[in-house]
Amino acid sequence: MNVQTILFDLDGTLIDTNELIIASFLHTLEQYFPGKYTREDVLDFIGPPLPDSFRKVHPEKVDELVEAYREHNLAHHDRYVTVYDGVKETVETLKHNGFQLGIVTTKMRPSVDKGLRLTRLDSYFDIIVSLDDVHHPKPHPEPVMRAMKALDAKASETIMIGDNYHDIQAGKNAGTKTAGVAWTIKGREKLEQFKPDFMLEHMTDLLKIVGV
Repeated sequence: MNVQTILFDLDGTLIDTNELIIASFLHTLEQYFPGKYTREDVLDFIGPPLPDSFRKVHPEKVDELVEAYREHNLAHHDRYVTVYDGVKETVETLKHNGFQLGIVTTKMRPSVDKGLRLTRLDSYFDIIVSLDDVHHPKPHPEPVMRAMKALDAKASETIMIGDNYHDIQAGKNAGTKTAGVAWTIKGREKLEQFKPDFMLEHMTDLLKIVGV
């Protein structure tokens, strides 16, 4: 397989923000709906854009809920967020070997930059497509296609990697190869249902897939 361009989701793929996200959802929902939501309930909210998740909870209070979530999330960000094992070495090796690297995420850009700076991944990526750059978030192909266009990349030479079905479907919808990550908080089996071309047990598995 001839891969030149590698696109990554951010949260749950490169950096471990799961506990931060869960804590921020539970904190927000407990304020508005005391005792109604459990940790298990909020796992389904991980992945889609925040407004989409909160729209299911209370369509009239979406902006208010998003604001409360973001306030908690930013205040506690640095205490929770870490980089997954093998990620830094892998992206460093890929960069050194001339691959084009990008991030395609449903997060807003300030949060993306904060996470990348904290985990010292901010120097490796040629393009970042965040929620504020697109009209249609993943699983729509627009974010992946936007990244490919910026990098002058062909879909046949691109792979999209993520921990959520939105990532796999966005890649497929844009015509790229796809890879899931076995460390997804949703559970490997759930991700395998969407038939990614590859499943990474560890981020370093990617090196073998792209021929490094």
